[in-house]
Amino acid sequence: MSSPSPDPAHCAARLRSAVSQLARQLRGATPDGPSVAQLSVLGQLHRQGPSTPTALAALERVRLQSLTRLLATLEAEGWIDRSAHPSDGRQSLLSLTPEGRRRLQALMRAREAALAAAIATLDADRQALLMQACGLIDDLAASLDGTPQP
Repeated sequence: MSSPSPDPAHCAARLRSAVSQLARQLRGATPDGPSVAQLSVLGQLHRQGPSTPTALAALERVRLQSLTRLLATLEAEGWIDRSAHPSDGRQSLLSLTPEGRRRLQALMRAREAALAAAIATLDADRQALLMQACGLIDDLAASLDGTPQP
């Protein structure tokens, strides 16, 4: 006899809580890093490559005016660089500087090392289960993004 399926709303609340707690713990592993909002923008530039401020605002789901100060701070701190847009003189392109890329990669390595140390405390069965959960989380993210699932 199989166990009853968990309530999707309860599962959603539990997953959101667990992911939020894990994210907070990982941020604590590198307390001197950029803010959550700054890290989100840096991550977009790392994944997507150079982008206009308008496109970044759309990706971040914020108004352009909300990003202006954040982008100025990242630029002043040497994380990002601004250059002329190649086909639209009214716009600029933002990209990670070589130093910004190096710092972001170091930050990611530090957080991954902290997470790897915690995972190493789990037995092999729980590590395998965690890998399966990662696949499920990827599927959920794609579903939320509207990407069709196989």
